[in-house]
Amino acid sequence: MVRPFILRRLKQDVLKELPEKIETVHQSELMKKQKELYVGYLKKIQEEAKESLQTEGFQKNRIKILAGITRLRQLCCHPALFLENYEDTSGKMEQLMEIIENALENKRRILVFSQFTSMLQIIREELNRKNTGYFYLDGQTPSKDRVEMAERFNHGENDLFLISLKAGGTGLNLTGADTVILYDLWWNPAVEEQAAGRAHRMGQKNSVQVMRLIARGTIEEKIYEMQEKKKELIKQVIQPGETMLSSLSEAEIREILGI
Repeated sequence: MVRPFILRRLKQDVLKELPEKIETVHQSELMKKQKELYVGYLKKIQEEAKESLQTEGFQKNRIKILAGITRLRQLCCHPALFLENYEDTSGKMEQLMEIIENALENKRRILVFSQFTSMLQIIREELNRKNTGYFYLDGQTPSKDRVEMAERFNHGENDLFLISLKAGGTGLNLTGADTVILYDLWWNPAVEEQAAGRAHRMGQKNSVQVMRLIARGTIEEKIYEMQEKKKELIKQVIQPGETMLSSLSEAEIREILGI
């Protein structure tokens, strides 16, 4: 039905000279304290969501349920995102630092994306402690500074760029990077594709490695499965980026929370 109205061209169709993009998933284990917090919150949110869906229905409680899911995702990233005085670390954070260290030793240049600016702040603090140079960009960064930092990065200054997913997911040319790390997952896979496209674009000379970090045994695994289904649907039906695919149905929320 839509074929007469849509012309779809994939990157690989029009940019034959573009190097390959290698996508991998890296799983981390929750730390002991982090796991206890996650399990506790999961039970609480499952009970609240089940009760809400039975009494008032999905639409009335949509915002509340999504807020609970966001809390679980934050716990997967780092409990300090919303728990004050959390002294322990996070399994995913430890994994990220290990990946960054290995990548820098192997002369790779890295973009790290997270949707949570508070998570990027935690990463910055750790990098500062290790005296590792980096650039940083979020929604508060002026346009002039964004362009200047992108140019400096592409010319070889610093080998690490921390970027807020929504602020830096489009419009930036960062072909100086050959490694993209997606620290946390976004609902719509097209947004992540746009982020990876900062490095995997015209002018890129090296193959680009895209790494997704997922906390094992958590809702992040279910979100990833959902993303893969949506990617398949996009391929079958329409071009990437359609906003209708970013809204979650009641069935999808039940699947994520296991209720």
